[in-house]
Amino acid sequence: MSRRNDRWVHTPRRSSAIFDKYAIAEIHRAAATGIYDIRGFGAKRQLPHFDDLLFLGASISRYPLEGYREKCATDVTLGTRFAKKPITLKIPITIAGMSFGSLSAPAKEALGRGASAAGTSTTTGDGGMTREERQHSSLLVYQVLPSRYGMEPDQLRRADAIEVVVGQGAKPGGGGMLLGQKISERVARMRTLPAGIDQRSACRHPDWTGPDDLQIKIEELREITDWEKPIYVKVGAARPYYDTALAVKAGADVVVLDGMQGGTAATQDVFIEHCGIPTLAAIRPAVRALQELDMHRKVQLIVSGGIRSGADVAKALALGADAVSIGTAALIALGDNHPRWEAEYRKLGTTAGCYDDWHEGKDPAGITTQDPALTQRLDPIEAGKRLANYLAVLTLECQTIARANGKSHVHNLEPEDLVALTVEAAAMAQVPLAGTDWIPGRGRG
Repeated sequence: MSRRNDRWVHTPRRSSAIFDKYAIAEIHRAAATGIYDIRGFGAKRQLPHFDDLLFLGASISRYPLEGYREKCATDVTLGTRFAKKPITLKIPITIAGMSFGSLSAPAKEALGRGASAAGTSTTTGDGGMTREERQHSSLLVYQVLPSRYGMEPDQLRRADAIEVVVGQGAKPGGGGMLLGQKISERVARMRTLPAGIDQRSACRHPDWTGPDDLQIKIEELREITDWEKPIYVKVGAARPYYDTALAVKAGADVVVLDGMQGGTAATQDVFIEHCGIPTLAAIRPAVRALQELDMHRKVQLIVSGGIRSGADVAKALALGADAVSIGTAALIALGDNHPRWEAEYRKLGTTAGCYDDWHEGKDPAGITTQDPALTQRLDPIEAGKRLANYLAVLTLECQTIARANGKSHVHNLEPEDLVALTVEAAAMAQVPLAGTDWIPGRGRG
């Protein structure tokens, strides 16, 4: 209120940019409860992402391929460095690791069905291998995590590849959580845990503390599996140049790089929003490490964290990835957070599309829950078909973009095909700002 001509005049009210409604509500919640917030999903803050890049397309200087009449291949082979039996995918899109416990058994089956129909792989996640996913996954990657929950040497041999998880994009440096309401009798048996008790995963492996130990662990895994299986190393995007280089030196066949837009079943909100770097910022340093070691395309790079469309896939490949991995998008394709369950989401204190319910075990769609009444709602056959349809669309969109840039294989996409809409994206992706030849950090041409 201000005084003007002997009158008090109300000035327009402004909310604070720092102490906005969400920040104030969070302070009230913390003050009332004394505990930090736990949730699933990935970072919700605005971050530079693939939408900040555009493809140039072809005209005179480069000729496009003609529609569907000229071939544009999408296959990728993973594990060509050391594995006796590398795996070949029909498409450069894989399904990320999501555990049984975090997901229901029908959801794990649906992921396997959809991935197999599309000619790609799925991944176990924490807690071991379920019979549903092994039966319905033509290619299954087995994760070795710090927790060692459910880990069995025989399951390593039954898998088609092994992924040593060092970190995850949503929580680099931190472990995950599985709340007690999701630890059913079956989940408890698989993990050798008491049913109904909150489970917190370790943040680092118990038997190694650095890259030298990682090399020993990889050699142990190769010996257990007779050197047949490709060995992946998954890292959360934190220091991608050094982490990629060290993974390669430790003997990895494949490096999986997960940006901070990657999701999680449950962890602290402060991890999700304030740790790690965006996927867009992580790719180029990882590629540079591979190139300097003369290992680009020899050690394959899989990028994950916020992949939603065929355009995202194509941009990740153009920046140097060999394939991408999807988790959140796969669950959405199965039917999670669908508006038809809006009334039930409201009862949970959320709404369809917010994904604040993943950790609670009350998912109305039957996907991120162990409640038998809810899991019965998910038909794994129909959900698998939806996932297969979605993967087909991603692949067709990626091919369409590759053809428009004159490429006969999606791996032929390159940084020179891209420009950035913002200075931040140009600096992170190391491509020119649109309409210029300027790449921030490299000076002007």
